[in-house]
Amino acid sequence: MQRWPVLLFLAWVCFLFFAGIGLFMSGFLLTRIELASSSSCSDPLVPPPWERQSLPPGSCWAPQRFSKAVLVIIDALRFEFARFNPANASLLPYENKLGFLHHLATSQPRHARLYRFRADPPTATMQRIKGLTTGSLPTFIDVGSNFATYAIQEDNLLAQLVQNGRRVVFMGDDTWEGLFPKKFFRSYFFPSFNVKDLHTVDDGILQHLYPTVDSGEWDVLIAHFLGVDHCGHKHGPDHPEMAKKLTQMNEMLRSLVDHLGNDTLLLVAGDHGMTETGDHGGDSEKEVNAALFVYSKTPLFGTGPPEEPEAVPQVNLVPTVALLLGVPIPYSNIGEVMAELFSGDGDAVSAALQQLSVYHINAKQVDRFLHSYSLVAQDLPAEQLQRLQELFSGAVEEHTQLLAQVQGATLVPPELESRLGSLISRFQLYLREARAVCTQSWARFHPLRMVGGCTLIAASCLLCYVASELAASSDSFYRSCLLYPLLWGLVVAVLLGLAHAFTQEGLDLLLVLAWAAAASQLGFFWHWWGRHPKRARLAGSQPPLASAGLRQRLRAWLGLAFPMGILLFRCGAMFSDSFVVAEARVAPFLLASLVMLLVGKLHWDGRLTVPEGPKQQLLGFSSYRREIWYLLCLVAMLLVCVRLSGFFHQCREEIPQCRPSLFLSPLASLRNTRAKNLFYLLCVALLAGLVYAVRSWLRHYGNLNSSDPLVLFVRWGFPLVVLCIACYWAVASSADDSLGKLQELVQVAVVAFPWAVYGLASVGLLLLLCNPMTVFAKDTRESAGSIVTPYLGVPSSEVNFLHVIPQIYKRMQESQKSRLERGSCRATVAAYGLGSVYSAALVIALTLLGFLLMLLHSERLSFAFLLLFLEAFVLLHIHTHARGLAGDTEPFSVPWYAVISWLLAASQFFYSTGHQPIFPAIHWNAAFVGFHLDHSTNLLPAALVGANTFASHILFAVGCPLLLLWPFVCEMPSSQKRKPKKEPREELQEVEEHMMEMRLRESPEKFSTALLQLGLKYLFVLGTQLLACVCAAMILRRHLMVWKVFAPKFLFESLGFVVSSICLLLGISLVMRVDCAVSTWFSQLQLR
Repeated sequence: MQRWPVLLFLAWVCFLFFAGIGLFMSGFLLTRIELASSSSCSDPLVPPPWERQSLPPGSCWAPQRFSKAVLVIIDALRFEFARFNPANASLLPYENKLGFLHHLATSQPRHARLYRFRADPPTATMQRIKGLTTGSLPTFIDVGSNFATYAIQEDNLLAQLVQNGRRVVFMGDDTWEGLFPKKFFRSYFFPSFNVKDLHTVDDGILQHLYPTVDSGEWDVLIAHFLGVDHCGHKHGPDHPEMAKKLTQMNEMLRSLVDHLGNDTLLLVAGDHGMTETGDHGGDSEKEVNAALFVYSKTPLFGTGPPEEPEAVPQVNLVPTVALLLGVPIPYSNIGEVMAELFSGDGDAVSAALQQLSVYHINAKQVDRFLHSYSLVAQDLPAEQLQRLQELFSGAVEEHTQLLAQVQGATLVPPELESRLGSLISRFQLYLREARAVCTQSWARFHPLRMVGGCTLIAASCLLCYVASELAASSDSFYRSCLLYPLLWGLVVAVLLGLAHAFTQEGLDLLLVLAWAAAASQLGFFWHWWGRHPKRARLAGSQPPLASAGLRQRLRAWLGLAFPMGILLFRCGAMFSDSFVVAEARVAPFLLASLVMLLVGKLHWDGRLTVPEGPKQQLLGFSSYRREIWYLLCLVAMLLVCVRLSGFFHQCREEIPQCRPSLFLSPLASLRNTRAKNLFYLLCVALLAGLVYAVRSWLRHYGNLNSSDPLVLFVRWGFPLVVLCIACYWAVASSADDSLGKLQELVQVAVVAFPWAVYGLASVGLLLLLCNPMTVFAKDTRESAGSIVTPYLGVPSSEVNFLHVIPQIYKRMQESQKSRLERGSCRATVAAYGLGSVYSAALVIALTLLGFLLMLLHSERLSFAFLLLFLEAFVLLHIHTHARGLAGDTEPFSVPWYAVISWLLAASQFFYSTGHQPIFPAIHWNAAFVGFHLDHSTNLLPAALVGANTFASHILFAVGCPLLLLWPFVCEMPSSQKRKPKKEPREELQEVEEHMMEMRLRESPEKFSTALLQLGLKYLFVLGTQLLACVCAAMILRRHLMVWKVFAPKFLFESLGFVVSSICLLLGISLVMRVDCAVSTWFSQLQLR
């Protein structure tokens, strides 16, 4: 068996896809260009002065109104959390809890005001911090680095404060430490990633907040509380814990106001909102609708508050705070100053003139930025820039003329107020249109890279299809289709590296890899085209239908057209945002449709009926075979599993009538103790049932008879893993109810039990890799030749007599002749479990992976995992019986319908394990299963969250080789019953039909080729789906829903492809490891 060439070829194909994905991403998800320029006090942006305006010392651009400022960020403070409605009688847990803000706004209307604080998506914490400090718009790709932050190099508010000698003190979320290293006069950072921890960050802030305020050794104080956000992630907003946390924030603000001086500005803001499930990251109304509260002990506003709170973009906070504190506005800001905060205590004309002054500064700063940005980037439309320039020039010119008339006292107050109001509107129009232009244009695409990436992926799909058809027909396949293309790619990579070395230019590694991948693809197609004439190429890619009739040709083509049609329909649906949103229902429908079409095709081909006799055959009468009823039962079971899996779906905000499944929330969220206990017992029973089913299957096929370490682990380790998971679920569901010393014990147990599962699963996988043989060999003294029989069960079972005695009988006949010729006497070896040794290793590996993945999900999703294993089992049996009924003459080839249905099931259970291809639906809690404190590195939490998200991809990819192995394990006796009666000598050869997976050993070259073909077909289907997402994202990149639907779908599909391809390689590697162990076992057997 050729093991390494198969793995190397599949790894090379995966590299081709990865290169295409990387190249496309570099063109589709580019961040905007960040300018290195920064503002300074000497910049000529100050408008002409007027008689009642003066610039005091220490101020930049505008008079400093406050010497100190306190910014309190309450993470995920949705607007509804801050709004107070006295008339509301039936309160939800999060309503009317911040009553102190309402008290300040009503008792001091000119000192305090509440705003709707509109966040720009993506609503992840790091992107919001960037928006709140730079005044710019973080692009979509930045969300991927939300928990791997890097320092902000762009000009920002903190840099301006430090540059102008202000002392900035920070306490709270340690995300700020990575964004602003060495920028704080004093700092108190606390770990932020553990979303289950509601109190560590908040309690740490409260410990330092009031002493720091009273000390006076600060100019700007930032306190970033995380308890509300973490409570939303853990419990959701509609939970008593949210009421407790908001009440704590209310008392904190009440105490903080008492410690503030008259020269201090207080800002209470939420960086984003949250959905009804407590998540965020997208652009739904509840995610972008945060709250902002402004307060000062000196009057801030010239008029009272409006009836309905005004909505302001978050970027507007940056220029406002900068000018209020007397520092320059950051260079790249595109926010609009909140001019009502600059009204002062004078009359209406003075207030309007002051507002015009700050608008003028703001507009000049934005115009300077747009001019600088347009010089280094071409993504802002020239005609829109021209219009903005006209708006700006007209407003500035009119402002200059108006100030001259004010100085000359040529305008009477009514006319002056009208002119001032009109001019303010013109500045507002300019600033808002400038922001709109930037928002629309800052998806800075690189078309050539996108086309190149799309072409690489398409060529890789074609290569997979051609290679899967070519692998079995070429004797020099690996030399011509692997070695030469690899050499082509290596030569191109070396040449590009040398060219960069000689030209002293920076080496773009991604481009080098992309060109190397393209060269290796070209080498493959060149050698394929040159070494195989046209007629051979056509024969290698088409079924031999030249001599067949029209009906036979239609049947053969329909066998490929049905599954490919389903695949093409799924790919075409990627171009519709409605289908992508509803894909949780589309994928199960396509799976059920494919299986029903398979049954219909079998019936059309006449494979489900058998003629009863010559007369009935002439009349067209026939009766159904017995096997059809078993197949129909399997199809019914599949449809039931598909239907039940719909109870575990997560909702998208695009479907407002949808309600998320109750099974997604952890048991700890249940308030009914009886319901909690009932669900807990059901979950544990499902775990025990899974272990019982796996052990029964292994016992039935004789794979639990030996005393090898792996078999002993399956016997005793599996129940122990179930016990640890059950104990973890018990302590995790009651962690919030425990008190005192019991609380400490529970905290230890919450960490210890998952680590026990990790350890036991690791031991099991290690044993599986070291010795994957689950075969029990029994020696006897018989006068026969060497016998190796795949016993199915204990020696006294009925299957023993059905499958072993004919083989022994055959060997006895052979041994009689051998004894007459040689007079030899050799040992007989009976091998229990040899016929299912490959499948047994995969079943054990999948069970261990299933335990780990169930641990990372909420308890009640164990129902979904049970359905996953059951549906996979049913699909394998449908595939086996369909092949048996069709009389498949190529047992070493897996048909396309089986591969496509397997991948449709993987997509189905992506949604049925509570996931959606959107960032708010990511289960961040998985990062802390077995970890109480924060992680020291981002790799481990990323791996845990990734395993949680792509659990179905992992299981189905690792289990993909079962599509090849299962028909050999479940050999159908029906095919033998249809055969005519044979002579006794021919009957002795029937034993080969019962060798099960050992038939693969008879043709090792066909075995390795079959694994290669299966892997290539799997990658082809995966790649075709990926290609559809890539094309949809590229073609619809200016679509209204691109960043809400198509871009997240592309990212999740790309990550899913990477995970699936790696796990596919691991699954095939495990089969080859078993084959290597079987070869060693046979070689040792011959030495006996």
